[in-house]
Amino acid sequence: LSGLDPAQPYFQGTPIEVRLDKTDADFVDVIHTDSAPTIPYLGFGIRPAIGHIDFYPNGGEQMPGCDKNAISQIVDLDGIWEGTRDFVACNHLRSYKYYSDSIVYPDGFLGYTCASYDLFQSGSCFPCPEEGCPNMGHYADKFKDKFKNDFVKLFLNTGEAKDFPLWRYKITVTLSGKSQVRGYVNVALYGSDGNTKQHQITTGHLKPDNTYTAYIDAEVNVGEVTKVKFLWNNNWINPTFPKLGAATITVEVGETR
Repeated sequence: LSGLDPAQPYFQGTPIEVRLDKTDADFVDVIHTDSAPTIPYLGFGIRPAIGHIDFYPNGGEQMPGCDKNAISQIVDLDGIWEGTRDFVACNHLRSYKYYSDSIVYPDGFLGYTCASYDLFQSGSCFPCPEEGCPNMGHYADKFKDKFKNDFVKLFLNTGEAKDFPLWRYKITVTLSGKSQVRGYVNVALYGSDGNTKQHQITTGHLKPDNTYTAYIDAEVNVGEVTKVKFLWNNNWINPTFPKLGAATITVEVGETR
């Protein structure tokens, strides 16, 4: 059984006979997309983990792309009905849209076992364990019987719009150069299966010999990494023309470690 943001009002906190529960099937996976409290945030989806594995994309409360202005949502590309519905219950309806996308992307929507979304964002639960990470959605049942814990919470990030899956990488950059500057460092990944856009690794003071780490959620699974593009910019014209380079760049793939 796959629970697509099962309802919170009238169901949360009730006996298991009343609501979805892991005892309802051999394997119950749940996608939580609107689990903020109903009062005062109008969350429609249940908060607690109730299945064998529970996915909390983007933390499970506010989905990217659901905070765009009302007019742009109602006059939606998919039609006025779809747009109006999304305006009223965008977070809640993301669950079935993620599930639809998961059928097309068997390698997408990897969920990382973590105690909280904040810990996931900080990289504490990266990379996947040796046995791998479950895929949220249609292929979650590949992990049937692999978890022995009572409840397993899995976190991941998604895109703002279709196509929703993102792939997580850890990027570590050690800078080289002669002088400290202010600015930002961007990195793009190139691989056997595609290239990513530029992702910001750090911004602020850039010091040679310092190492900067970021976790990026890329819109493409690049496959085997073949090249990394490094770019820095100080946003203003500096008459001393400082030079900055990358002594080393390390890329760690969440899925394969």
